[in-house]
Amino acid sequence: MAVEKGHMVKVEYTLTVDGEVVDSSEKHGQPLEFAAGVGQVVPGFDAAVCSMSVDEEKEFSVSPQDGYGERDEKFVHEVPADKLPAEAKEGDTIGVGMPDGNHIPAKIVKLEADKATIDMNPPMAGKTLNFKVKLVEVGDKVEMPEQGGCCGGHGHDHGDEEEGGCCKSDDSEKKEESCSTEGGCECGEGGCGNPNCKCKADKKEE
Repeated sequence: MAVEKGHMVKVEYTLTVDGEVVDSSEKHGQPLEFAAGVGQVVPGFDAAVCSMSVDEEKEFSVSPQDGYGERDEKFVHEVPADKLPAEAKEGDTIGVGMPDGNHIPAKIVKLEADKATIDMNPPMAGKTLNFKVKLVEVGDKVEMPEQGGCCGGHGHDHGDEEEGGCCKSDDSEKKEESCSTEGGCECGEGGCGNPNCKCKADKKEE
């Protein structure tokens, strides 16, 4: 059975970035499940899976343009150190509050006594994502609105921050409107390498 837009699909995958395996369905103990063709994963991954049939295996690369985009230095900001969680340290990823109540993950790249530098670029921005994928199941079609890219839910925890991504984020304008670093980021990576990861990093608020 071939995949059509709106079909729920399950895939086994391995993600390699810069020659290093950064994520896989094997690590999470189950295939990745998502609705095909509606923007729950980055465009390059979505397009590749939508052309597959059950039991087909494929290897492909997703360019930054069809993945997380290029790095943008305007998403690197200085904030007062006292706005960070009390236990925050350099290298941590925190949740930056948005006006709509959601949180964007940001990495603390420099921490001084009175200020901190945070980077809200996705960790895999500017990276080519290399996938090895097997389509294991095509389910029923579901009625889902076009999401413009942000991921839906899934049934496992996120990985480490270093793990790279395929969750599509349409938060570039929101990043410029960031107003708070309170709350902390339970997700911890802003794109963990799982094509169905939540990129809002607001797991605690769900």
